[in-house]
Amino acid sequence: MLDREAGRLVVTRALRGFGDGFASVILVAHLDRLGFSALEIGAIVTATLLGSAALTLAVGLVADRLPQRSVLLASSALMLATGLGFALATGFWPLLAVAFVGTLNPSSGDVSLFLPTEQALLARATAPGGRVALFARYNLAGALLGAAGAMATSVPDRIAATGALAASTALRAAFVAYGLLGVLCALLYLGLRLGRAPLGTDPTRRPLARSRGVVLRLAALFSLDSFGSGFAVQSMLVLWLARRFGLAPAQVGPIFAAMGILAAFSQLAAAPVARRIGMVRTMVYTHIPANLFLAATAFAPTAPIAVACQLARMATSSMDVPARQALVMGVVPVEEQAAAASVTNVPRSLATALAPSLAGALLAASSFGWPLVVGGGLKIAYDLALFAGFRARDPSR
Repeated sequence: MLDREAGRLVVTRALRGFGDGFASVILVAHLDRLGFSALEIGAIVTATLLGSAALTLAVGLVADRLPQRSVLLASSALMLATGLGFALATGFWPLLAVAFVGTLNPSSGDVSLFLPTEQALLARATAPGGRVALFARYNLAGALLGAAGAMATSVPDRIAATGALAASTALRAAFVAYGLLGVLCALLYLGLRLGRAPLGTDPTRRPLARSRGVVLRLAALFSLDSFGSGFAVQSMLVLWLARRFGLAPAQVGPIFAAMGILAAFSQLAAAPVARRIGMVRTMVYTHIPANLFLAATAFAPTAPIAVACQLARMATSSMDVPARQALVMGVVPVEEQAAAASVTNVPRSLATALAPSLAGALLAASSFGWPLVVGGGLKIAYDLALFAGFRARDPSR
């Protein structure tokens, strides 16, 4: 059972997951209805990614010197302002500005200014041995509600079809609803038993003063893993399946839904495994088989075999996520946990964004699944490097 404090943080993660899953999909429809070109829409979406990364990093580096409640309430207020900004602005430059400074996160992860403080507080909400299980529930809540949010994107069209609201008004109202989720998060944060003191003790201390070396090493390793993942992001898998086996997006949609659900629930298995063999071994021993299945997908002679390889991959590919988060929290001092969370997550997000264009170039040259082979190879290299560098520093052993 989750205690009261941890439960509230899991619920706020779920609310944000629903909002991002919902708003990131209707964003494109809203911008298209406003008459923006594909290039302009792409620029606004890119701004949301870059802005989220910049805010997460900036907040994480100073979060230990700020009152936790103030950070979380300010983040919630910005979420409300983001929803209202997208609902009211119509020009390209105002929308670009809202996208960059706002909280909307169109990626599958939770790179947002909420992340550093929430993860640091979660790490303190349970004993070190229970962190993997707690982070697994936290991630699962975000993933499931994110999927629910994506499924709810048909609601504005349904409302418009009844004649109750014009289609454009229904889309604007959806962004207002996104902002109101920030209000709900704020109410939950107000119920947390937090002191007014910052996470750290010395306001003049430099960020990551004691753990800079280990955090930067982890950030570099995690970036290598994410760069490999970027070769096999969902959109590139859809493209490869279409070129290799002629599968239409409508055919692969249910497949990807099953993959996402399998990956989300597999995280719950990480806790008992980590208790038995440790965090680092859990990350490596579950990740290598998943990456072998990723590379093997490229050699599949038929679509059913390719899909089976991907489902087998997803059965263990995300078990490293809660173990990774718990590992970061366990190898740094308490006052540097928020900064470590941001510094290890932001580069991962940026590294993922670098690879799809390279994957596209490989697919343009050949219909063979070279991106899957390259991605799997890079991720296995990360697994081996992580094991070599951190098996002796595993805080759970």
